[in-house]
Amino acid sequence: MNSELLGIIIMYGLVILLAVPLGRYIGKIFNYESTWLDKIFNPIDRLFFKIAGINPSKEMNWKEHLAALLTINAVWFVISMLVLCNMAWLPLNPDGNPSMSGDLAFNTTVSFITNTNLQHYSGETGLSYLGQLTLVLWQFISAGCGMAICAVVFMAMKERTSETLGNFYSFFVRSCTRVLLPLSFVVAVILVFNGTPMTFEGKDTITTLEGQTQNVSRGPVAAFVAIKQLGTNGGGFYGPNSANPMENPNYLTDMVENISIVLIPIALIFALGYVLKRRKLSLTIYSVMTLGFLTLLIPTVISELNGNPAISNIGISQDMGSMEGKEVRFGAAASANWATYTTCTSNGSVNAMHDSMTPIAGMTTLLGMMINCFYGGIGVGFLNFYIFIILGVFISGLMVGRTPEFLGKKIEAKEMKIAMIIALLHPFLILVGTALATHLYASDPEAMSAWLANPGYHGFSEMLYEFTSSSANNGSGFEGLGDNTPFWNIATGIVMLLARYLPIIGPVAIAGMLAQKQYIPESNGTLKTDTSTFGLMVFAVIFIVAALSFFPALTLGPIAEYFSAK
Repeated sequence: MNSELLGIIIMYGLVILLAVPLGRYIGKIFNYESTWLDKIFNPIDRLFFKIAGINPSKEMNWKEHLAALLTINAVWFVISMLVLCNMAWLPLNPDGNPSMSGDLAFNTTVSFITNTNLQHYSGETGLSYLGQLTLVLWQFISAGCGMAICAVVFMAMKERTSETLGNFYSFFVRSCTRVLLPLSFVVAVILVFNGTPMTFEGKDTITTLEGQTQNVSRGPVAAFVAIKQLGTNGGGFYGPNSANPMENPNYLTDMVENISIVLIPIALIFALGYVLKRRKLSLTIYSVMTLGFLTLLIPTVISELNGNPAISNIGISQDMGSMEGKEVRFGAAASANWATYTTCTSNGSVNAMHDSMTPIAGMTTLLGMMINCFYGGIGVGFLNFYIFIILGVFISGLMVGRTPEFLGKKIEAKEMKIAMIIALLHPFLILVGTALATHLYASDPEAMSAWLANPGYHGFSEMLYEFTSSSANNGSGFEGLGDNTPFWNIATGIVMLLARYLPIIGPVAIAGMLAQKQYIPESNGTLKTDTSTFGLMVFAVIFIVAALSFFPALTLGPIAEYFSAK
């Protein structure tokens, strides 16, 4: 077997080997069962709550949970804007990097508090160390919010009637201290021992093999990279992200960072089974997500290993696969594997340039973000999948002539209206944004010439990818797009805001309203949602929604590019 393919299989095997016990551990945290880390973190948690004046035992209803989430995110937005707009004179700026403009600071702030990490700047020159550390904090906080709000939905799905669903602040702090912090520490230590910088010193001056002098940026890189991967954040300390050897020195760190991308999203699926005491349901959800993930991974890897047909047509051998825009130390298969991991989640980090991938691989990375629920981001990936579960239950109920029920709660018109709005929001934001950008470029291509390095089919794909990445809270880019302009900064910033908070508000509202309803015990006529039949039904709903929404746009971009290169 090709050693690159063997590496992909081993990598995914390690993910599952770690995700199963981690899911059980997270389930215990959400259930407030004792764990071995309690002695360390209980005093720290109490200190946080005492300083903030928060009573962690106060029960909240679903509206109070959402109010807490939105309020603290608004506070973080203001703090981040103040830091990014004033970095030039603030401390921890040994390289003298400038402050950000207002529109770029807006885009960056929104990007990091929404767990998107879309970057219209190059990290080593665009931020001071204080700016980088501020973004590190948001990477913990945005991931912690995702886990906390996922815990709220888990509590709502339990088989009982309840107005209250735990305490958001308690879920949030416990997620950060007991899951994100320890895992980030382990990953950061592995990175440091493999050569990733972890220092507050400025640029280092080195002499290259050619005898030239070069300045190399350093900083607290290991800490940044660890949480960017584990928190499905994805923002790079350096411009090339994890394609840079300072962020990702070798194949071992590539495996560690790759595993970190999907570890917690998959573990949360197993945590659901532990919290609800419904292992079959969690396995059904995991199976559907994995089926979708493999449907995207396999053609991506095959396409990249086969190479670029345009290069083959001129008689150049591509024994290593399509290596344009890729690091030799990883290879085509590992790069394709990372690309699928990072776009099926809302991570967005890269170890190769997606702009240089073959058209089929470009299409599958787009589809991963367009579907946005095959594992997905921390917490919110399950929330997106939850919407499709509701749609699947409703359609299945209509097919057999019964009132739709999910886990003993009747799904009625109000829940369905919310589910449909949220399901259609994602394609709406992507397609309207892309249409607007395409219209502006077509109206005055000379004025907008800096936008596209590759006009035509590929240029359309670049604009489609940017709005898809923003709406999926992903953050990766084709990078052939000149995106640090007021239009792109503001337009994608607005999309990121809407695409982060509305898909949280909708599922939480549905789960909260269902939790308040009378529980109906299962009977012989109850639709079983933990079966392969229902799993295939949900997969079909996801496929149909994605196909109807995005196939025309994909036809204008990567599909047209594929046939033009034949």
